[in-house]
Amino acid sequence: MTAATIAPTRLRLGLAALAVSAFSAFGTPALARGPDGIADVAEKVIDAVVNISTSQTVEAKGGGGGSNTMPQLPPGSPFEEFFDDFFKNRRGPGGGSKGGERGDNPPRKTNSLGSGFIIDTAGVVVTNNHVIADADEINVILNDGTKIKADLVGVDKKTDLAVLKIKPPKPLVAVKFGDSDKLRLGDWVIAIGNPFSLGGTVTAGIVSAKNRDISSGPYDSYIQTDASINRGNSGGPLFNLDGDVIGVNTLIISPSGGSIGIGFAVPSKTVVAVVDQLRQFGELRRGWLGVRIQSVTDEIAESLNIKPARGALVAGVDDKGPAKPAGIEPGDVVVKFDGKDVKDPKDLSRVVADTAVGKEVDVVIIRKGQEETKKVTLGRLQDPDKVQAAVKTDEPAPEKPVTQKALGLDLAALSKDLRARYKIKDSVKGVVVTNVDANSDAAEKRLSAGDVIVEVAQEAVSSGADIQKRVDQLKKDGKKSVLLLVSNADGELRFVALSVQ
Repeated sequence: MTAATIAPTRLRLGLAALAVSAFSAFGTPALARGPDGIADVAEKVIDAVVNISTSQTVEAKGGGGGSNTMPQLPPGSPFEEFFDDFFKNRRGPGGGSKGGERGDNPPRKTNSLGSGFIIDTAGVVVTNNHVIADADEINVILNDGTKIKADLVGVDKKTDLAVLKIKPPKPLVAVKFGDSDKLRLGDWVIAIGNPFSLGGTVTAGIVSAKNRDISSGPYDSYIQTDASINRGNSGGPLFNLDGDVIGVNTLIISPSGGSIGIGFAVPSKTVVAVVDQLRQFGELRRGWLGVRIQSVTDEIAESLNIKPARGALVAGVDDKGPAKPAGIEPGDVVVKFDGKDVKDPKDLSRVVADTAVGKEVDVVIIRKGQEETKKVTLGRLQDPDKVQAAVKTDEPAPEKPVTQKALGLDLAALSKDLRARYKIKDSVKGVVVTNVDANSDAAEKRLSAGDVIVEVAQEAVSSGADIQKRVDQLKKDGKKSVLLLVSNADGELRFVALSVQ
């Protein structure tokens, strides 16, 4: 930049300094980096923050000729870059292995480092699952350098948490959990890690946001902070100014790997529930409702007479799940679960998972514009969460059967030939889509050939004429959209709202 460009900035900085001095002269303290209590908190809790060191034997990938290929490290390993440099520097002339050795690369032992913290003086340590994932050996290194072998108590991949157990050779310092629900935007927080077993590192910042969903897992509800969380700090605690743990530092968003002021911590409310179950059972026992859910868009809300748009729309009910005998059906919108409001599908997923298995709860639904309460006894979640997005069948090329056009769709009654063409299960009933107008609302909503329309405005249909009749009636009633219940070839259901204008 030219001197002319810099000068105004210097002038503004000078005026700002004068302003601060002027305020100080009248008794107002000069601006400081954070509150006074940070050092006191750090001093009190630093010995409870530990380094987590893991080792893992990995197969070194690479072709013949003895090229010294870097092992495939666990994702997110803090030393990924260091190992990359290490193995590159060891290569001899021409990219071969040092000393000109030939032959296959043998397995190598790799190491990674992260952080954790002691929550019980008996030797219970909390960290992130990704810090210890696939490790052959785990060691906890205390703040004074003492190294202790750790046993794995249990992990929860969905919240990225793990619990370890060590046999303390001397008295330990432990920290306690605080209430993350009491955090407010702008509250000061302190992130402490022990990334390289050199002792604790302390950074401070504020709570930038709460309940962040960054689509990293089904139960996302992160605390966002601008306190620096760098490589190796994963698994370390996030403290409030009382010295209580209100989060576990887990993720950052950064193009370089270093902090740019966007870090995420699992809130203590979630951590406490997970840790308690891991200590008690060695695994998570989450509640299960047995439904597939999707968002209630403005169009879907208008079709179902729900104002304002809210809740979780039931797209499918598991035949063996707890919701089925309770009378919950596709098309119901869950707006309250066990006394807690449900604003969106994530809310329902989290509250169901946090509810004890076997507990009877009240589930408030909206069905055809009316609220109803269903009593459900929760089961236990066994299988991984199913992906909500319906699986699509590629559009085939055979000649078309007799069809009718409606809503930008070519529609045909289900026949044996059409079932075979689109591989539609016999249990699926309705009207099959054979073609979609590329410029239609249906195309934007990702309807495709092979999809089956089961219901229109919550009434079953069996022909294209049925669908057209329902659409004409909705237009006459002044409706702006129509709600379709759509099945894929395997019978998985979802709701789609299409414009009728």
